[in-house]
Amino acid sequence: MIRMGTGKEDASLRLRRLLTAGRTFVAISLCSMVAFMLIGALAMVREQRGAASLQGLASTVSTAFFADMLGMEIPVYHSPAQGSFSDRELAQAAAETLTEVNPADPRSLLAAGMPGMEPPASPVPSPDGGAPADGSAGEEADDMDAHDPGVLDGEDEPGVGPVREMPGGAVEPAPQGGGEQQPSAGETASSKNLVFIYHTHARESYAPELGGGVSDPQSAKINVGQVGSRLAEQLEKRGIGTLHDTTDYPTAVAGYRWELSYKYSKKTVQQAMSENGQLKLFFDIHRDSQKRKITTKSIGGQDYAKVFFVIGKGNPDWERNMAFAESIHERLEKDYPGLSRGILGKTSKSGNGEYNQSLSGQSILIEIGGVDNTLEECYRTADALAEVIADLYFNDQKA
Repeated sequence: MIRMGTGKEDASLRLRRLLTAGRTFVAISLCSMVAFMLIGALAMVREQRGAASLQGLASTVSTAFFADMLGMEIPVYHSPAQGSFSDRELAQAAAETLTEVNPADPRSLLAAGMPGMEPPASPVPSPDGGAPADGSAGEEADDMDAHDPGVLDGEDEPGVGPVREMPGGAVEPAPQGGGEQQPSAGETASSKNLVFIYHTHARESYAPELGGGVSDPQSAKINVGQVGSRLAEQLEKRGIGTLHDTTDYPTAVAGYRWELSYKYSKKTVQQAMSENGQLKLFFDIHRDSQKRKITTKSIGGQDYAKVFFVIGKGNPDWERNMAFAESIHERLEKDYPGLSRGILGKTSKSGNGEYNQSLSGQSILIEIGGVDNTLEECYRTADALAEVIADLYFNDQKA
C-alpha cells in the first residue's frame, strides 16, 4: 500500500509540473504575440524605412562625396579644394548601409526594430503649412544643392571681389580680396557692433526684379544682399550696431564649389567674430524657393514677404538657437500676424544640418520672401524684423 501511494503522489506531482509549464508557455506566447502586434502596428503608421540599397547609401553621404568619386576618374570634376573622402565617413556610410544603424546616433539601434522610437525630423512645424510636404525648407541647403546656377544669360560677369549692395539698390564694388565686413550706411551710429548679417548664397534673387520668366532667379548684382543691407540700415536707425557682409563666394573663392558654401561662409563669420568681440547676433539671410502664394502676406493693405526660420539640428546646442528663433517668431506673430511661416528644424539628412549655428546660440538662418516676391515687399519685412529684433534686444538688456 505504501508503494502504491508513493506512485500516485509522483504522478500527481508530474501532472502539476506539466500544468505549470503549460501555463508559463501560454503566458510567454501571449506576451510575445502582443509585443509583435504592437511593433507591427507601429510599423504600419510610420514612414516605410528604406532597405539597404544604393539609394540608402546615397542618403548617408554628401554631394561632395560623389563629386570626389567622379573626380577620381574624370579629371574635370576634380577640385583643389578640400575633398570629402575620409575613413570615418566611409566607415559610417558602410555601417549604416549594411545595418541601417547610424553609428553617430545610438537611438537608431532601437529605431531599426521599434519604429516608435524614431525621433521626429522637425520639432516645430510651419503654422501655415508653408513647408513642402516632405518637411524640407524651400531653400536648397548646402550639401543638398545639385548645381551652381552661376550667372544668368544676358547678365554681365561680376567684377573681381565681392559686391556691396546698398539699401537703395545701387551697386558699389568692394576692394579685391573680399571677405571683409562691409558696413551699411549709418553703421557708425552705434558705439559697438552687435549684429552680423551675411549671405551664404549671396546670388539668390527675385524674379520680378530680373524681368520675370526665371524659375531660379540668381544674380550677382540684384539679390538678397540688398535685403540684408536694408535690415542693417534699419537696425542702425534703432541703435543696434550692425556689420553686413556681402561676399560673393563664386567670385571671391578660387576653385569655388557650391556644395561647400557653408564652409566658406563659416570662415567669414569666424573672421568677423575674431575682429569684433562684441558681436552677439548672427543672421544668415536667404531667399526661399517657394512661390508667391506661400511667401506673401497682406498686412494693412500692403504686401510683405514672409519670413521662414531654419535651425540646424546637427548643432549639439541647437535648442539655444531654436529658443532664439522662437522669440523672434512669437514677437512677429504678435506685431505682424501671419508674417512668419514658422521654424523648421533640419538634420544632416535633409540639409546642411548645422548652418554655422554652432558658433553662437544666437545665430539663425532666415528666409525672406520667395522667388516671386519683390525687393519692396522684402524691404517692408526687413523693417519689421529690425523693429522686432531691436525691441527684443533692448528689453533683454533691461531685464
